[in-house]
Amino acid sequence: MGQLEGKTALVTGGALGIGLAVATRFAREGARVILADRNGEGAAAAAAGIGENARAVTMDISNEDAVAAAFAELEAAGWAPDVVVANAGVQLFGQDAPAADLDLDVWRRTIDINLTGTFLTVKHALRSMVPRGGGSIILTGSPTAVNGEGKDFTAYSASKAGMHGLGRTVAAAYADKGIRVNTVQPAYTETPLVAAISEDPESRAAIISRIPIGRAGTPDDVAGIMVYLASDDGAFATGATFQVDGGMTSL
Repeated sequence: MGQLEGKTALVTGGALGIGLAVATRFAREGARVILADRNGEGAAAAAAGIGENARAVTMDISNEDAVAAAFAELEAAGWAPDVVVANAGVQLFGQDAPAADLDLDVWRRTIDINLTGTFLTVKHALRSMVPRGGGSIILTGSPTAVNGEGKDFTAYSASKAGMHGLGRTVAAAYADKGIRVNTVQPAYTETPLVAAISEDPESRAAIISRIPIGRAGTPDDVAGIMVYLASDDGAFATGATFQVDGGMTSL
């Protein structure tokens, strides 16, 4: 019997990268999984690859009507989630920049998706979970939220710092409603999101040199701690940040 037997989990950004790895692992642990992504075709293909215990939903997290409609659709179908992983996000390589050079439109787009989109996901997860007695919400954070790792990515770093703060605030506000909220902080993890780094040997070597374990993270490195936080084993964990970063922020 898997650790997530009997649970239903929604993962945003589920079509690829960390989101897909987490959804796949959740399914192996016995959960029904919902892969939510603005790329509906990609999410559907990923869900088909996982199997009959997976389904896809098209969801642009920056659009509240789309988020509300997705949660309503799932509830009507008997797939209201017990676990929500707010993982979707963007990092606009070649556009994000140090503050004095940052275009306002790039700032707004990043904040709209990464921070406002996470807020909307959390908001509607809460509205679904509270009447049913609780649930687990997991946010995908970043070392850029806590140190100078993202000095050339002002908008991304600020969006992730806001996400970390949001997680703590919501955890405190809803603990008495049976809602647990935690943030998982991966290090540099090689996914399509960071292809600009992974395809540049010099940039890749530079960032890996700052990870004491000595290698890049993989999406599967993140999945295990999320299983714990989604499961009943994590019943006393809330308002915390779990660093899965190879020691990157321990220096």
